[in-house]
Amino acid sequence: MLLHIKPAYLFKLLHGFPPWMPADGNLGDKNFQIGKPGHREGATMHVKKYLLKCLHRLQKGPGYTYKELLVWYCDNTNTHGPKRIICEGPKKKAVWFLITLLFAALVCWQWGIFIRTYLSWEVSVSLSVGFKTMDFPAVTICNASPFKYSKVKHLLKDLDELMEAVLERILAPELSHANATRALNSSIWNHTPLVLIDERNHHRPVVLDLFGDRHNGSSNSSASEKICNAQGCKMAMRLCSLNGTQCTFRNFTSATQAVTEWYILQATNIFAQVPQRELVEMSYPGEQMILACLFGAEPCNYRNFTSIFYPHYGNCYIFNWGMTEKALPSANPGTEFGLKLILDIGQEDYVPFLTSTAGVRLMLHEQRSYPFIRDEGIYAMSGTETSIGVLVDKLQRMGEPYSQCTVNGSEVPIPNFYSDYNTTYSIQACLRSCFQDHMIRNCNCGHYLYPLPRGEKYCNNRDFPDWAHCYSDLQMSVAQRETCIGKCKKSCNDTQYKMTISMADWPSEASEDWIFHVLSQERDQSTNITLSRKGIVKLNIYFQEFNYRTIEESAANNIVWLLSNLGGQFGFWMGGSVLCLIEFGEIIIDFVWITIIKLVALAKSLRQRQAQASYSGPPPTVAELVEAHTNFSFQPDTAPHSPNTGPYPGEQALPIPGTPPPNYDSLRLQPLDVIESESDGDAI
Repeated sequence: MLLHIKPAYLFKLLHGFPPWMPADGNLGDKNFQIGKPGHREGATMHVKKYLLKCLHRLQKGPGYTYKELLVWYCDNTNTHGPKRIICEGPKKKAVWFLITLLFAALVCWQWGIFIRTYLSWEVSVSLSVGFKTMDFPAVTICNASPFKYSKVKHLLKDLDELMEAVLERILAPELSHANATRALNSSIWNHTPLVLIDERNHHRPVVLDLFGDRHNGSSNSSASEKICNAQGCKMAMRLCSLNGTQCTFRNFTSATQAVTEWYILQATNIFAQVPQRELVEMSYPGEQMILACLFGAEPCNYRNFTSIFYPHYGNCYIFNWGMTEKALPSANPGTEFGLKLILDIGQEDYVPFLTSTAGVRLMLHEQRSYPFIRDEGIYAMSGTETSIGVLVDKLQRMGEPYSQCTVNGSEVPIPNFYSDYNTTYSIQACLRSCFQDHMIRNCNCGHYLYPLPRGEKYCNNRDFPDWAHCYSDLQMSVAQRETCIGKCKKSCNDTQYKMTISMADWPSEASEDWIFHVLSQERDQSTNITLSRKGIVKLNIYFQEFNYRTIEESAANNIVWLLSNLGGQFGFWMGGSVLCLIEFGEIIIDFVWITIIKLVALAKSLRQRQAQASYSGPPPTVAELVEAHTNFSFQPDTAPHSPNTGPYPGEQALPIPGTPPPNYDSLRLQPLDVIESESDGDAI
């Protein structure tokens, strides 16, 4: 058998170098040679010594067994209990073992409770009261009627005539049949009609058109009148899609609610087709609405207000919004240092069927925040003086992971359709943007009451005939609301204004004559009275006091609390400390190291067995390996396998005795420090 050994491998084998080390002693640095001292050479030598120690330890096997290591730990640890297990008699050993195991289980149980409490991210709320000069809040005022009826009458003409016919049918059905020949715009009615539903028979309700056409059976108008005059007849709005093949009914308990919601829906369809600049001109202008203004001792007028168009209320005006100039501070608490306004709502020009409330809608909010006045505002009644005392509450919430709040809304996955106003983030803006986004996706158009993204259109009956049915389904969808609530986050920092409201008649009967004369002269330059009590509103808005409350969240369980409780439980039940935990970690590492050594030894023995199984005879000696490398014609002595080997065919030819090979280990040259490292490794 001819074996070929690489010269480099044989050189390393004869001179004691590890197989992974180059034959010239170079460990990666071309200038490094064994025996040459230096800074980098010394660092490399230390690495070599450490690796050689690890190699020797793996070759020798573990220095002690698991049992010996465990006994050593119990005898040397600072934790109470383990020492008694190995020092006492057999019975006490068992008792102390059970006690130690029980208390260790109690410690782990308590630790689990404290860690779970810490990871629940609970917060505690603290209330503090401060005193300082504060910025006056932004004040938004809107008229209850979004438009002047004189400006929009031509748009609502057909709708108003149809509304009058509906009211006649509800109030005087006999009289309405006599006037049935009056021409009406049937396209509005046929798209979304009002119906009457007789629910006295719950198994088979009867549905009738408000003008007498029956939809689930044939009957004459007189029969329908008799049915609808009964108390079991309710009014509903029929919403259809897919050319009337799929319809739903929105029921109402009162005809007042039914006709109001129906009129608003039809008016929304009309106003959605009008450009916004024209809608602004149809609403109440600031110079006509704001008659007088005084902030502290400084006079002001409508030019100190910022105008925005709010679809529910038309033109709204914001004082001290802080968009283009610094917010105004309040010098002192009290009515004389607040904002005083006299407003004319022009109630005589209200849209009769669109607005049933008269007055001013107002809201206090932070600077640079969008006023959602329909949801958070209050009404001030005409013919009264309304005084509003303000208290300030500042809320500071903790962010992730303690609560789902956001600072600026950058991480909220909802497009903000109110970003054109350059306002701060609020959860109301997120919820309405989310609804509008769902509206565009499901109905292919946006609702008139919310901002519209670029490239989209508002819903109307002409371009989107099924939008009312789609909008109603989306508005009543619980899944849609839960989706938006789950995606939107509340703001981490918020300011709330608590209001104390009081009212009194204004002006009094004794003074209303001269007050109305002066106000009429200032606004209309008329000597006649052009104002009346039913259109005048006076507002006083002021700080009640300069004390403001700060409600701040803080972590109920911080890392100091966690470590204190963990250490307290460990010390109480086991008498241990952090050093005891380090000792326990050390014994775990020792166990792992012994296991690794045993696994390496097991793998080595398996490889040796596999190597022995691959040879039919004994493995070659070192002499044979050297001779095979230096003399390529060398062949080991083997017995001839000829059938005529001699008179004794059963005998085997013995090998010719030769000179025994030298002990090459005695010729290995090594530096003294390597020999010392090997002796140190044997002592591990």
